Amino acid sequence: MDDGPTGGAPPGPADVLGRRIEDLARGAAGPVLVALDGRSGAGKSALAAAVGARTGALVIDGDDFYRGGTDEYWDTMDARRKMELVVDWRRQRAALERLRRGAAATWRPYDWDAYDGSLAADVAGGPRDVVILDGAYSARAELADLMDLRVLLQVPHDVRRARLLEREGAGYRAQWEARWGAAEDLYFDTVMPPEAFDLVLDGA
Repeated sequence: MDDGPTGGAPPGPADVLGRRIEDLARGAAGPVLVALDGRSGAGKSALAAAVGARTGALVIDGDDFYRGGTDEYWDTMDARRKMELVVDWRRQRAALERLRRGAAATWRPYDWDAYDGSLAADVAGGPRDVVILDGAYSARAELADLMDLRVLLQVPHDVRRARLLEREGAGYRAQWEARWGAAEDLYFDTVMPPEAFDLVLDGA
């Protein structure tokens, strides 16, 4: 039995996910597509970067597909509508379908610098043997048929809150939790609970 890279310690999430992807890729007839999902502050991007470097994967940032909209616009919606609309999964699907066929894909990411609903310049990616879609809601049902592996990265609530506080500051974190917390709760507790994923990783 492999005890992981440090001998006695269990393998970390990057090793577990990297090996799982490598196993899938060895027997795959085409590109392997992975959804790396988890709540905000779980550490998805860091994990995606580490696994991407190990496997040579194309890592797609789910935040590229934020739909945009004013705070007032989102505050009119209940948790389910926010969950359904916050990410433009149709644009994600269009890119993933091309990558699934072994072709290159092009998409226009949300322009976070302008933050006015506009899209930035085209981004091109692929073709690649492994594709990782990194972001909350990436394992949603509308994309499930394209995914070979749907992964949930979990960390304790207090760890996530501390990371968000350090990254964004107290004011932003409070606004974010008030606006988006219920949508994430609905998705991760009810729509896509841990047992709905192929692989659950502990990121703490």
